[in-house]
Amino acid sequence: MTIFVDSAIIEEIQQAASWGWIGGATTNPSLLAKSPLPPRETLIKMAEIVDGYIFYQLTAPTLEGMQQEALAAHRILEDQLVLKIPATTLGFQAAARLSDDYACGITAIFSPEQALLAHACGVRYAIYYHNRAKQWMSDGAELGSKMMRVLSGCEGIEVLAASFKSKQEVFEAASAGVKHLSIKFDLLKSLADNEFSQKAVADFNATGCGIV
Repeated sequence: MTIFVDSAIIEEIQQAASWGWIGGATTNPSLLAKSPLPPRETLIKMAEIVDGYIFYQLTAPTLEGMQQEALAAHRILEDQLVLKIPATTLGFQAAARLSDDYACGITAIFSPEQALLAHACGVRYAIYYHNRAKQWMSDGAELGSKMMRVLSGCEGIEVLAASFKSKQEVFEAASAGVKHLSIKFDLLKSLADNEFSQKAVADFNATGCGIV
């Protein structure tokens, strides 16, 4: 299981990294736009903080532009880079060309057939939006499990789920077998908290029996 913080706010990245169990950070154009720093500076600072992968989403409208943008992102993030490439006709074309040189993920997948195409393109991650799938599709709650089934036995590719609004949705994706989760900072911060855990610890500590 790898859990990524879904943020481009440096203060959030710093706090999440300090917890010691974050596997990296995911960004997209909307998240980078929320940073007070220009995208390039934001990514540079993120790379200084995070030990794991940093996901950067391509935005260029042409195949040549995506290739140039991928090169620019790699110059910033080097081996930490994972390119997020939209699940469009152009995006799949770009992924097939870029996956030999960079770690890539196809993002905004909304069907298991798109997940199969992602595998055919040689990418490392098939990325879907859990909450959006539930909102937009009648069977959206099953998308994660369908992707896991269709990619079963396919080597070199893994499912990554993002777009969570609650702890229950995190549980739903994990229960479907998804091993990589990208979670917004506020929700991520709340995962460790549970009132019954706090009560149990308080009961133990009330004994006052410790070595210091």
